[in-house]
Amino acid sequence: MTEFLVRHFIKDYQDVEKISVRTAYGVLASFVGIFCNVFLFIVKFIVGLVLHSVSVTADAFNNLSDAGSSVISFVGVKMAEKPADKDHPFGHGRIEYIAALIVSFLVLEVGFTFLKDSIGKIRVPEELNFQVTSVAILLLSIGVKLWLGLFNRKLGVKINSKVMQAVFTDSMGDVITTAATILSLIFFRITGINIDGIVGACVALVVMWAGVGIAKDTLEPLIGEAIDPEVYEEIKHFVEGYEGIEGTHDLIVHNYGPGRSMASIHAEVPNDVDIEKSHEIIDRIEREAAKELGLFLVIHMDPIEMKDKRVLEIRSQAVRILKELDPACSIHDFRVVYGEHQVNLIFDMVVPIDYDEGRKKELPDQMRQRLKDVDPRYECVITEEYDYVAKSEE
Repeated sequence: MTEFLVRHFIKDYQDVEKISVRTAYGVLASFVGIFCNVFLFIVKFIVGLVLHSVSVTADAFNNLSDAGSSVISFVGVKMAEKPADKDHPFGHGRIEYIAALIVSFLVLEVGFTFLKDSIGKIRVPEELNFQVTSVAILLLSIGVKLWLGLFNRKLGVKINSKVMQAVFTDSMGDVITTAATILSLIFFRITGINIDGIVGACVALVVMWAGVGIAKDTLEPLIGEAIDPEVYEEIKHFVEGYEGIEGTHDLIVHNYGPGRSMASIHAEVPNDVDIEKSHEIIDRIEREAAKELGLFLVIHMDPIEMKDKRVLEIRSQAVRILKELDPACSIHDFRVVYGEHQVNLIFDMVVPIDYDEGRKKELPDQMRQRLKDVDPRYECVITEEYDYVAKSEE
């Protein structure tokens, strides 16, 4: 069904890097979400009235809020499609994140409202009316929500959309809460004990938890999150794949919405190559990064020594010592300046940002001492830096 909808409603559906195609995916997901959730709201609301069940009614209004969320997502996706202008040179892509943040607040509000109602039901329980037909309808609801969640996950993976991934999480939460509602009805049928209020409270808490999760996922790119390790490796290998580039470091990526990013990176070039030749290579990489990666890339050239055996030997010693001290650290921009009585070793040291202040201060001091042990003339000028790459998930 997913492939059928994509093929018939999205033109050029395979060209997911195009803003217009991404928007079409978002519009399709929004309309499908509106249809499914309005349908479920009507069904569950009627069932809740018949059963006098607050948990079923809570589930119904949760679906209605999901439909409202789809409307907001639709508006957000369409607004995010607006091209760049003089006031917003990187476009309006972050509006999609803002729309998702609004959705998270709606989910939280619905969860909080029905948590209060459920507490009231716990204090003063109402009579339940068990019907096999009603349970069957709720099972249908689980099937619809499960499909809708998988539908959003598949589209979200295809266009790398955090908003759709959040909708998948929310849909799975709905599946769990509806299943809990069914279990409470079956439990009442078997035992005659009404646990509707308790289940309703659990449903509300799950809904609120989903709202918090959506808010967190959408706030991260707005605040500024670390680079995804896969994105880091992709950009790093792309730049280093060009002849004349010896290495890279200091990659920073700024997210201006799905499919809209700019990045800066330092590229190491041999110091004995004509600067105009290196500059020509850098310009070509920047142009081709825009075409192949859809990335506005700015590259800073760092000349490095490639032939002086003494410099290469000292740098090799420094790298070996640092790996012995802490394999998580690295160095770059290594230069050697010879003086009459001392040798200045000038380099940047990259330290994990999550180290405590004591460790951050200790490592450069240890590095200076270990290099002095190699040669008392060595004087280190170390600039401490942090990487911007997220931790890989195990």
